[in-house]
Amino acid sequence: MAKLFEPFTIRDVEFKNRIVMSPMCMYSSHNEDGMIEDWHKTHYATRAVGQVGLIIVEATAVQPAGRISSQDLGIWSDDHIAGLTEVVHLMQQQGAKTGIQLAHAGRKATVDGDIYAPSAIAFNEKYKSPVEMTIDDIKTTVQAFKEGAIRAKKAGFDVIELHGAHGYLINEFLSPLSNKRTDDYGGSAVNRYRLLREIIDVVRTVWEGPLFVRISAHDYTDGGMTSVAYIEMAKWMKEQGVDLIDVSSGAVVPAAIDSFPGYQVKFSETIKDGADILTGAVGLITTGIQAEEILKNGRADMILLARELLRDPYWAYTAAKDLRVEIQSPKQYERGWMF
Repeated sequence: MAKLFEPFTIRDVEFKNRIVMSPMCMYSSHNEDGMIEDWHKTHYATRAVGQVGLIIVEATAVQPAGRISSQDLGIWSDDHIAGLTEVVHLMQQQGAKTGIQLAHAGRKATVDGDIYAPSAIAFNEKYKSPVEMTIDDIKTTVQAFKEGAIRAKKAGFDVIELHGAHGYLINEFLSPLSNKRTDDYGGSAVNRYRLLREIIDVVRTVWEGPLFVRISAHDYTDGGMTSVAYIEMAKWMKEQGVDLIDVSSGAVVPAAIDSFPGYQVKFSETIKDGADILTGAVGLITTGIQAEEILKNGRADMILLARELLRDPYWAYTAAKDLRVEIQSPKQYERGWMF
């Protein structure tokens, strides 16, 4: 059996393989209320039919002001639970495990009204200047993540991922490039980590299942974070009960990124080895052979696919064929594999 298709267990959750659909915003909550629409039901269920082992629902805002766009999904209200529950059911009945990425966009929010960040510095000239968060603002946001985790549990998700990457709020606190605070939430690595520490702690009071954190492991700018610098924070996350770090990179400040197949895998490998923690690799991974190499060489423990699963919801079947592995398909599709 290829490692890509081996069952994999975190806490008490068994994934049928190590293929993960990376959270990708669909911008499809057309009434701008954060609610699940028919599009989401079709989109996510299709990848479950395609034999993805874990499907992580897109960045889902814990506060209205924390949406990347006004058409993002939300989890700031109990009203959101019913739609999310339906999507979870559609995925799980096809054998997929389900995750949700709890998120706050920080200074990269594009919604009406005030937006919030650790420091009053706009991302670039195209974005609004954010309001620097007060201590009360921070406490309210931490509580919002806790309430989001409670709703995710009620909806039946198997995994929660905290979005600490791509220049959104948690990432803005972690990076010295965007966090210029002089209080207990800025300055040293310990202080810049404090918001994430508090979020992990409160989430762990209500969530017993697998907990992932997505990070941007390299800022691609002098004075910013690197994968080596993140080892210390990754150790703290492990101590707090984080099970896996989903290793992405970039986007906390405008920067040129030299992207190529597997360009972020080295960051995953560095953090996995340095912090002795499970990691997920993501970024221009397109073939089963490539994914298998990453796993067999111990560079990551799970493979996250993004654009490739937009192009091909049934990627797992192609990967299985390339790796000469026979996988089970829904009985309705069995004829498609007969020759």
